[in-house]
Amino acid sequence: MRTREEALTYGLTFENTYQEAPFHDPNWQLIRVRPGKKAFLWTYEKDGHICLNVKCDPEWRDFWRNTYASVLPGFHQNKEHWNTVILDGSIPDEDIKRMIAESYDLVTDTPTKRIYEAVKMIPKGKVATYAQVAEMAGNPKMCRAVGNALHKNPDFENVPCYRVVNAKGELAGKYVFGGASVQKKLLEADGIEVVDGKVDLSKYSVEINRV
Repeated sequence: MRTREEALTYGLTFENTYQEAPFHDPNWQLIRVRPGKKAFLWTYEKDGHICLNVKCDPEWRDFWRNTYASVLPGFHQNKEHWNTVILDGSIPDEDIKRMIAESYDLVTDTPTKRIYEAVKMIPKGKVATYAQVAEMAGNPKMCRAVGNALHKNPDFENVPCYRVVNAKGELAGKYVFGGASVQKKLLEADGIEVVDGKVDLSKYSVEINRV
């Protein structure tokens, strides 16, 4: 990847993205995400090369800088959280794309998204409590947010929220997706025994892994 057009085209492959030149300067072309308008990819020409600014997780920031001489602390941005990538041909396309993708993930990260990702990690044959999902999503204090997110689950097929129970292993009294008996039937189809509206957490509780 050597050109601005290649970088911008790849940036626009991500969901809900659009291109903008916000500074009335055609040298600066950004890719933002709707609806928050957050930019995850900045492109500009400097010292004869096209450069990209991408957001980075602090755990990966120094890895990229140490791996490639053409990855530097973010130009004109917070150097703790942004890297500059110089498109001089020294970095493989797959790693440039990975850095852009990581930037997109960081900018679009929300508590609700982390909750859904945590629920996706509950395997067939296991359940998790609201507190466990909150911990898996990175914040043990947001149990109420877990309940709200699952109530609004837009992708029931891929986010198996029926595998979430309360702290006592009890099923939801009036299950959102089709009636009170639906959760029980889905859990039993997973091979989980439901007795008197409860699941034995000592037997079926998931091991916690963070998103």
